Amino acid sequence: MCGRYTLTVTWEELLIYYSLEESPLPFHQPRYNVAPGQIMPALIHDGQKRRMGPLRWGLVPSWAKDEKMAYRTINARAETLTDKPAFREPFQRKRCIVPADSFYEWKKIDKNIKQPMRIVPRQNKLFHMAGLYDTWTRTDGTRLSTFTIITTTPNRKMEAIHDRMPVLLQEEHIDEWLNRDQKDILQLQALLKPAPDTWLDMYPVSTEVGRVQNDSPRCIEAIDDPPVLF
Repeated sequence: MCGRYTLTVTWEELLIYYSLEESPLPFHQPRYNVAPGQIMPALIHDGQKRRMGPLRWGLVPSWAKDEKMAYRTINARAETLTDKPAFREPFQRKRCIVPADSFYEWKKIDKNIKQPMRIVPRQNKLFHMAGLYDTWTRTDGTRLSTFTIITTTPNRKMEAIHDRMPVLLQEEHIDEWLNRDQKDILQLQALLKPAPDTWLDMYPVSTEVGRVQNDSPRCIEAIDDPPVLF
């Protein structure tokens, strides 16, 4: 699964990176320990242009009776998107990109020890995590827009840590993924594969990232004396 990530770039850097128009209402500040239930930037296409907007992590489908299911839908398995009611319609027409400059995963050392690892892009660029979004309307008429991160099987580098990893799209596939007119399921599914090993670097970080309230540069600092991992 993907349960924590970082986005330490500024709002202005995000707009430049994705070639977006200036936004009058920047809402993002650098984040070092993003957790489910929090509101983060996501890239969508509104039918005319790319747009970056705030979405809450944990998908609540438009037909849901309440928003309680959000913590069960922080991730969506690539292999079953067309089978799960919560993801079937968003996969067809509500796809998004979740920008990140790293994600965390926990390496099991023994029965009682798990070492958090920070996985970063080798070329020091952003990860473009494939996601889905939807909008749910509360009984009082207010709207809640949410997202989920799609996961797939791990590449060889990641399988030493976990049996899943987020889908990391190539930059040249962003427009195809966001295109609301693209409804060829087989072509879309072909994008949802493990990233090459060469895309990733990783290093151990403090167990501080295990606590949601810790959100500072200390979370991404490499530790000097981690347990033996391999």
